Amino acid sequence: MALTHLKLQKGFTLIEVLIAFIILSFGLLGAVALQAKAKQASFDSMQRAAAVALGNDIMQRIRANDTRDLITRYEGNFTSETDVNSSASCFTGSCTSAEIAALDKEQWKRAIRARENTGTLDAATVCINPEAVADSGGKAFNIEVIVSWQGRQAFTANDSAGKVECGTADKKRRLVVLTSYIYVRG
Repeated sequence: MALTHLKLQKGFTLIEVLIAFIILSFGLLGAVALQAKAKQASFDSMQRAAAVALGNDIMQRIRANDTRDLITRYEGNFTSETDVNSSASCFTGSCTSAEIAALDKEQWKRAIRARENTGTLDAATVCINPEAVADSGGKAFNIEVIVSWQGRQAFTANDSAGKVECGTADKKRRLVVLTSYIYVRG
């Protein structure tokens, strides 16, 4: 009678429970890894969107302040480590084109200072390269704006990105390159 009593008991053995726990653990580890990758992709996307927004802002401000002195006023490079001049102001009265250009540059410097919580790009460099178009009488310009920053993960850039000379050329460098044609009114 004791023998039949053992055969009637049903349930899980300890080995079955351990195997189920191991399978569940692998599934949870995969979900955690997926969450980490999604967070990284979200951060990279946010930085790229900030770089594109900054590049577009630079282009639009140059378009709004279009003078024949565009090259001397806007050409140059600056980084997130470049000192900010807090005295540049153009909010209380009328300003010259040169004053507007100086204010624009100061606001762009502030926009990339992620370590001071005023910007979003880490170790950023901005290169503005205006070039006069030949035979335009000094009224047409090709503008190239390059925003470079340091990403979190290394990757291998393609040949054209490797040739860009803006920022630190290493495996963590990210780039946004915007080009535009501007015809000045004045």
